[in-house]
Amino acid sequence: MSQTAQSSRKILIINGPNLNMLGMREPKIYGSQTLGDIEKLCAQSAGEFGFDIDFKQSNHEGEIIDWIQEGKDIFDGIIINAAAYTHTSVAIHDALKLLDYPVIEVHLSNPEERESFRHLSYIKPIAAAVIAGHGAKGYVIAIKELDRILKRQKP
Repeated sequence: MSQTAQSSRKILIINGPNLNMLGMREPKIYGSQTLGDIEKLCAQSAGEFGFDIDFKQSNHEGEIIDWIQEGKDIFDGIIINAAAYTHTSVAIHDALKLLDYPVIEVHLSNPEERESFRHLSYIKPIAAAVIAGHGAKGYVIAIKELDRILKRQKP
């Protein structure tokens, strides 16, 4: 971990393109919760595990890469729902490879049960865990899993 045991642990939570439209965008697939609802859910869950979060969303691949690079020495873990970039971005893959802390991949739906072009994930080979198909609750599962991984890594 990059933080001392006494200080609060920090998680970067990144959301990719079109997730700012949650609640309006295909609610049968993605649910009716907004990204703001998910952020509140994450903040509450993270607090229960002693994490502070930095919750971000962008429709721009370069901005997501910048956040990953800038957070290299700041965070203890990252949860990323790269949305469509999951299936297309070698650049995000390469940025995530720079990190020396756990990466958790999250998806509201289960890409394996959708169109075949969604089956490829450039993040999965780097991820310590993949949480898919649990809706907004997947973020809570990811926070819990990140806590478990970080505790297991403690000396």
